[in-house]
Amino acid sequence: QVQLAESGGGLVQAGGSLRLSCAASGLTFTLSGFAMGWFRQAPGKEREFVGAISWSGGRTYYADSVKGRFTISRDNDQNTVSLQMNSLKPEDTAVYLCALTRYGSSWYARADMYDYWGQGTQVTVSS
Repeated sequence: QVQLAESGGGLVQAGGSLRLSCAASGLTFTLSGFAMGWFRQAPGKEREFVGAISWSGGRTYYADSVKGRFTISRDNDQNTVSLQMNSLKPEDTAVYLCALTRYGSSWYARADMYDYWGQGTQVTVSS
C-alpha cells in the first residue's frame, strides 16, 4: 500500500521560508511515471492546486498565486518530493498535501485526478 508522508510544516512570520518534504513508502514500483503534486486546503475552503512536477523532474507547474515564490523538486531515487516556499504570506496558511498522479500535465491542477494522498502538514504564516 502506497503511503505519502509530509513533513516540514510549522509557524513562520510573513516573508519567511519553509521547506516541505513528501516521502513515499510502500511502493512496489518506481516513482518514475508518476507526477507529484502539492495542494493546500484552508479551513472552509476548497482544496487548491499549488504546483506539480513531472515524473522526470524536468517540468514544473505552479498556481499563479505561488509562482516565483515556491519551487518544487523531486528525487526519484529517494522517493521524495520537496516544496520550497519563500516570501510566505498570511494567505499561504493552510494544510499542505502531496499527491501522486498517473496522468499528464493537462490534469495536474485537478485534485480528483490524483491516485494517492498524504495526510498533510500545517503551515501557518503570521502577519
